[in-house]
Amino acid sequence: MINFFDDTDENMEDFEQAIPLMSEEEERALTESEVPESLPILPLKNTVLFPGVVVPITVGRDRSLRLVKDAYAADKIIGVVTQKDMNIEEPEYEDLHRVGTVAQILKLIKMPDGSRSIVIQGKSLFQIKEFTEEQPYFKATTVSFPKQMDIEGVELDASVRNIKETAVNIINKSPNIPSEAAVAVNNINSPVFLLNFIASNLNVDLTEKQRLLEQQEFSANLRDIMNFLEQELQVLDVSERIRSKVKSDIDDQQREFFLRQQMKAIQEELGEDAEQQDIQKLKNKLEGKTLPDYAREVAEKELQRLEMTPNASPNYGIIHSYVEWILDLPWNEYSKDKLDLAYAKSILNEDHYGLEKVKKRIIEYLAVLKLKDDMKAPILCFYGPPGVGKTSLGKSIARALDREFERFSLGGIRDEAEIRGHRRTYIGALPGRILRAMKKAGKGNPVIMLDEIDKVGADYRGDPTSALLEVLDPEQNDTFSDNYLELEYDLSKVLFIATANNLDTIPAPLRDRMEIIPISGYTQEEKTQIAKNYLLPKQISENGLKKNQLTIDDTGLAKIIEEYTRESGVRNLDREIASVCRGIAAKVALDEISEATIEASDIEELLGKPKFQKDTAERTQVPGVATGLAWTPFGGDILFIEASVSPGNGKLHITGQLGDVMKESAQLALSYLKAHSKDLGITENAFTQWDIHLHVPAGATPKDGPSAGVSIMSALASIYTQRKVKGDIALTGEITLRGLVLPVGGIKEKVLAAKRAGIHEVVLPSKNEKDVAEIEQEVIGDLTISYVEQMDQVLPKLLEDTPINDPYEFFKRPEIAKNNPYSHSNK
Repeated sequence: MINFFDDTDENMEDFEQAIPLMSEEEERALTESEVPESLPILPLKNTVLFPGVVVPITVGRDRSLRLVKDAYAADKIIGVVTQKDMNIEEPEYEDLHRVGTVAQILKLIKMPDGSRSIVIQGKSLFQIKEFTEEQPYFKATTVSFPKQMDIEGVELDASVRNIKETAVNIINKSPNIPSEAAVAVNNINSPVFLLNFIASNLNVDLTEKQRLLEQQEFSANLRDIMNFLEQELQVLDVSERIRSKVKSDIDDQQREFFLRQQMKAIQEELGEDAEQQDIQKLKNKLEGKTLPDYAREVAEKELQRLEMTPNASPNYGIIHSYVEWILDLPWNEYSKDKLDLAYAKSILNEDHYGLEKVKKRIIEYLAVLKLKDDMKAPILCFYGPPGVGKTSLGKSIARALDREFERFSLGGIRDEAEIRGHRRTYIGALPGRILRAMKKAGKGNPVIMLDEIDKVGADYRGDPTSALLEVLDPEQNDTFSDNYLELEYDLSKVLFIATANNLDTIPAPLRDRMEIIPISGYTQEEKTQIAKNYLLPKQISENGLKKNQLTIDDTGLAKIIEEYTRESGVRNLDREIASVCRGIAAKVALDEISEATIEASDIEELLGKPKFQKDTAERTQVPGVATGLAWTPFGGDILFIEASVSPGNGKLHITGQLGDVMKESAQLALSYLKAHSKDLGITENAFTQWDIHLHVPAGATPKDGPSAGVSIMSALASIYTQRKVKGDIALTGEITLRGLVLPVGGIKEKVLAAKRAGIHEVVLPSKNEKDVAEIEQEVIGDLTISYVEQMDQVLPKLLEDTPINDPYEFFKRPEIAKNNPYSHSNK
C-alpha cells in the first residue's frame, strides 16, 4: 500500500504540504542544487528521504536535538541518512548508510515532552566521503551523488503515464488513502519527482527504499517502482474480494442480529420475552424439583451455560434439551403401591383365566413388599409360546399394583444406543429407551415390559443384550448410566418384566439375571372359558354388535377350537371369533336377522370347511407309524414317525429335513433293534435283505432334538414286527444304546398337544414325573399318563398284540426273495 501520510508523530497542516506541487524547472533547481562540502548528519530510524519530498520527522535524541537547533538557527540545511538497523538508539559511523539526501528544515515545532518535530524537504543526493566529527553531532564531508536520465521521448511518456494510472488505481481501491491524492499524482509533471514521491510512500521495507535511493539509472528505478505498484495492486484486488465477502457475511449477521433485537424488543414490550421466559421456566422447574445433589449441581451449571449462550447458537438447543431431560425424569417421585393382596388377586383373575403359577408369584412379591416396605424389584421373564397373554399379563400386574405401565419391543433392535442412549456430541442425540420410558411414566417405580427380549440382535453398532445386563441386574441398576444423561439413575424400584418365546437365543449372562416364569399353552377348557369371558365380548364390541345380539354356545366354541385353530395360545381363536362376529354383523346390517345364537352346526357356514381334524387313529392303521410329541417355540405339537421297508441290502434312508441329533436317534433305534431282534421276534433277513426308510412328515419344517427317540424306536419296531402302534397313544423320550429312556423338556406343552389331538394316553420317561406334578389336574383331565424307564417296557404297551402279517413269512416270501437282486439266494 502507498502511504501518502507518514506514520511518524507529526502535525500536518493540510494535504498540500505533504505533496508540494512544482514545475520541472523548480524540481530540477531543487534536486540539482550544489551539495555543501561539509554537512551536519541527522540519522533517521524509519524514514528514507527522497529529493523533493516533504516529510515530518520527530526528533528525540540529544545529538539530533542539538543538530536541529543549531541548523535551524543557521542556514537550515542538514544531511539526512538512514540507519541500517532501526533498533539502534545511538548509532555509530558504521551503522549509517553512505548515501543520503540534503534537506532543508521548513518548520520546527516544539512538542510538550521536550522533543522537536520538524518538517523537512529533500533536495539533492550526496555521498559521505568521511565523518569529521561525532560530537556534539555527526558531521561529514560530502560529494554529490548524481542520477542518470537514460530514457526519454515516447518511452518516457508512456512509462510515466503507466505509473500514474497504476498509482491512481491503487489510491482509488485503498480505503485509507484520501481521494485528493489521485489529483495530486496526476498534477505532478516532473518524472523524477513522481518516482521520488511514489518511492517515498511505498509500503516496502527501508532496505528496498534505500536501494531505490542509491540506484542511479532512472530506467531501473522506473522498472522497480512499477513492479512494486503491480504487486500492491494485486494485493488490493485480493483484499477487496475478501473485504466484500466478509462485509456480506457481516451484513447478513448484522441483519439477523438487528431483526432478533427488534423481535426481542417487541416481545419485551408485550411481556413475551420468549428466551428469558423459557430459561426462567426451567429455573422455576428446577427450584420445585426434588433432585439428588449431583444432578442438581449439573442442572444449575448447564442453566448458567444456557444463559450465556446466544439462542441462535447450535449449542443452545443442545443444552436446553439436556436440562429439560434432567428436569423431566422422575428422580425421587414414586407412586404409592396398592398393597391389597385380595384386590390384586381379583384383578389378576378378572383379566386372565388360569396362569396360576404367575399369579402366585405376583402375590408373593406383593406380600414381601407389604411386609418389608422397601425391596428391590425382581426381574421377571414370562416365557412361552405366542398368544398365551404374556404382554397383557404385564398390564394386569401394573393395574394390580396401581403403577404406571410402559412397554417397548426389543425385537430387531441391533444398536446398543437404543438401550444406553447416544453421546450428546452427536446431532439429534437422545437418551435410550429405558430413560425415555421413565420420562413417559413420570414415576420412578413403573412396570416396564421388555417385549420380545429373545429377538434382540447384534452388529457393528454393539450388542444391546450387553447393555441390558446392567439394566436387569438388581445389584447394580440403582446406578444405571445412560450415555446421553451421564448421571447415575436409580432403576432399582422399577419392576421389569421381559417376554420371550425361546430361551435359547437369550445370552446366558442375561438369562441368569432374570427369574424365568414359564407360561404354557391353554387347554381346551381354558380356551373355552377365555373365549366366552374375554374374546367374544371384546369382538362383539369391536364389530358394532350389542351384547344380546350374538351368543356362541359351548359346542360352537369347542368346534372352533378343535377344527379351526391349532395353537398353544388364543390369538388365532380370537381371529376366528372375529370372523364369526363380522358375519353376524353383516346379516344384522342387512336386516336379515336381529340376533343370533351360534351352535356347532352353524360354524361351518360362517367359517368354511374345517382347517384341522383329528387324524391320529387313521394315520396309525398300518404298521410302521408312531405318534410322537414335539416342543416348538409356538407350543407343543404331535409328530408322526413313518417307517417302511423295501427289498434291498439293509440300508437306512432318512427324510423329512431332520437334524443330526434326530438322525443319530434313528441309528440308535436301529442298532438296539438289531441287538434285541430275537427277543422282539424279528428275522435276520429283515436287516440284511430289506432297506428301511424313515420319514417324518411336514418335510418343509426343520426338526431336531433327542426327544423323538422313543417314537422312532416304536415306528421301526412296528414295521419289523408288523404290529400296529396303538392310535390313541403318544410318546416322547430320549433313548440310549442300552435301551434306557431319558427325560426330556416341554412336558406340559406336549401333554396339551396330545389332548388337542385326541390322544388318550401319553407315555413319558419316569424322570419326567416331577414335571407332570406341576401340571394342574384339570389340565390333565382324563388323559392317562404312563411312565417307562427302558424300551422293553414301551413296546409291549405300545404295539398291538396281533401282527397284521406274520413277520417270518412277510420277510421270507419267495417271490420277493426271487426278485430281490440283493437276496443271498440269487448270488
